[in-house]
Amino acid sequence: MKGIYVFALPPKFPRGDLKSQLYSAEIQRELAEKIDFLETLHSVEELESRREDLRQAELIFTGWGMLELTKEQVRDYFPNLKAIFYAAGSVQRFARPFLQCGIRLYSAAGANAVPVAEYTAAQIVLAGKGFFQASRLYQREGMQAARAHTMKMPGNYGAKVGIIGAGMIGKRVIGLLKNYRLDVLVFDPFLPQEKAQELGVRKVELSELFSECQTISNHLANNEKTKGMLDYALFSRMKPNAVFINTGRGAQVVEEDLCRALREEPGRTAVLDVTWPEPVEEGHAFYSLPNVILTPHIAGSMADELGRMGAYMRDAFLCYEKGEPCSYEVTLSMLETMA
Repeated sequence: MKGIYVFALPPKFPRGDLKSQLYSAEIQRELAEKIDFLETLHSVEELESRREDLRQAELIFTGWGMLELTKEQVRDYFPNLKAIFYAAGSVQRFARPFLQCGIRLYSAAGANAVPVAEYTAAQIVLAGKGFFQASRLYQREGMQAARAHTMKMPGNYGAKVGIIGAGMIGKRVIGLLKNYRLDVLVFDPFLPQEKAQELGVRKVELSELFSECQTISNHLANNEKTKGMLDYALFSRMKPNAVFINTGRGAQVVEEDLCRALREEPGRTAVLDVTWPEPVEEGHAFYSLPNVILTPHIAGSMADELGRMGAYMRDAFLCYEKGEPCSYEVTLSMLETMA
């Protein structure tokens, strides 16, 4: 069986030797016992010079920076390709041409969902205590000002938390929040009522979620239908001391509308791990608004957490090799609703 590692990492996304961070030396040895690997592919520019070489490839092991190819390129350069193992999160950027050519695709999005959910649950708990603005107020205006802000917050006993999107990450966040006495509301048109009951959450419309919830966390799928979905009509409904957390995608937020709502009620807070574009453009209000907390897209896997994704793809390969079903497999129809 012939395999190849594909790592065409964009310069704007430096992570050092990403291949070895995702696929540890141990996992690479395990795979090499079963697979004859070709030389790593790094760019689209290499395709033509390696045409005969790439024709042999039956499996691709990859991660962030996976090549975006057309169906014609897939058929031309990878005529014998059977499966792709993607040790990263969303496959939306590159998946369709491969799936349309009948190539099976496995994603470690489930592994990447773990740190995102952990990060989000931590932010939700901190939000209920008024942590974000209080920490800044203490440094800027002193302890009394910070305490005054926290006294307006409800804490984490019985507070309403809104989860927008109960996909892989949203469900994990809900699971982690079960350790707290919180009232969780969910917006997700694709979540069956019986599943909502099983999760212990209440399904509501977006308008109700924004009006009622103390903390709101976005986990919408990233597609054209969700772009700009979160706008002023929703942000203006937020409580005067509510917190909006975004670890989903920045394009889902109309950022000018969010800024307007934050200016109107300075007690509101936005905790943004993602924006559109990234990084935030120079001079944007996000840099100057005191009730905006920016973090540099760190909710997902980082450092040693990257190894979890390679391990997931090793396990996916073992299922593939045995002809067994695998929960990490992505199908064409799944792309319509997944992140």
